[in-house]
Amino acid sequence: MRPRTALAQLLCAALLGALALVTAPTAAAAAPTPLRGGTVLYSPAGRCVVAFNATNGTRHYGVMAGRCGTVGTRWYADARLTAQVGVTETAVFPGNDYALVRYTNPDFAYPSEIAAGSQVIRVNRAPAPVPGQSACRTGPVTGIHCGTVQAVNVSVTHPQGTVHGLFRASLCAEPGDSGGPTFSGDTGLGLVVGGSGNCASGGTTYHQPLASILSTYGLRVGY
Repeated sequence: MRPRTALAQLLCAALLGALALVTAPTAAAAAPTPLRGGTVLYSPAGRCVVAFNATNGTRHYGVMAGRCGTVGTRWYADARLTAQVGVTETAVFPGNDYALVRYTNPDFAYPSEIAAGSQVIRVNRAPAPVPGQSACRTGPVTGIHCGTVQAVNVSVTHPQGTVHGLFRASLCAEPGDSGGPTFSGDTGLGLVVGGSGNCASGGTTYHQPLASILSTYGLRVGY
């Protein structure tokens, strides 16, 4: 039989070992991957650009062009369609040209930011655009281009019908840039929904204002 002191030492050592297991630091959880405005998302039917992220205080949404899919379209972060991030909850076209994708994947963060090339631009507000205001837009094909707002409350007619309440800007865009964000500093202005010309010789683009979308659905940026 062991001496009492030896048994006490063994019990003490066992207790210290158990305490060390309880108090040992655990590895920090990986931070969610940010999914910003200007990011391309994929669906079974194709790909589209998220222009801006917004929130109603409870849920987060991505603002896209209205022709980017019908209600219920599922969106993924990768072309192989393995990481679903959200589903189209609202799609409006013609009349207006925008869609709202409700984000559903907690493995991603949805900040009020734009990815513009190597830059990350914080979006703090979204007032209505005014003529003469400086404006830039970014797209996955031609990158960043800047110009000015030329006119507001413009209408454009498509084969499917007329879209009202757009603003026109002296910005070029090319196929594949549609839906990208238009901004001025930390101000979100809208998203590209059409245009003419190209980025070699110059062009004109039409944009769905962001402010009217946010006010219609009780959403905000700058969170």
